[in-house]
Amino acid sequence: MKTSHFAAAILLFMTVILTGKSQTFDLSSKVFSAGVGIGSSLGSFDYSSQIPAISIMYEQGIAEAGNVGIISIGGYAGYKSFSYETNSGTIRSQSKWNYTIIGVRGALHFTQIQNEKLDLYAGLMASYNLLNYSYEDNSGFDTGSSGNFGNTAGLTIFGGARYYFNPNLAVFGELGYGVAFLNVGLAVKL
Repeated sequence: MKTSHFAAAILLFMTVILTGKSQTFDLSSKVFSAGVGIGSSLGSFDYSSQIPAISIMYEQGIAEAGNVGIISIGGYAGYKSFSYETNSGTIRSQSKWNYTIIGVRGALHFTQIQNEKLDLYAGLMASYNLLNYSYEDNSGFDTGSSGNFGNTAGLTIFGGARYYFNPNLAVFGELGYGVAFLNVGLAVKL
């Protein structure tokens, strides 16, 4: 019985959300976002220290998608760094991984949302993932294990929402693979 009430509540919620028309994102929109990431598939070690994932994004409306929404295109850049330190007798060493992701994104912004402060979107990103690795120790021995390793191209999906506090400033949350699984931050409509 509770499952049917929950399903009815979800159906009612979706009906209310999709009955009005939002103008949060339109063809003239240009949005710059900066965020901090939570959770990442980059790296798989116990780290001594790390820099949180940070990302910047830009997008602008380019076309209408019928009654569904507005298509945007833009760019993405993200960065995350990990380091691992070891001490073994008199030898101290540090390994460091720097991840940079650069991408081009396309998204569909759903305009059939009743709340004009809410911008819901989903899309695809084609990216190039750069990994720079370095190793240092106090022994003076050069292992030659520094440089660019594991650079790969990628294609990922994402989905997110922006909530505008005023016509030009919003908070956002975005799920998907970039430099982190979840990015949260601020967006500014230019």
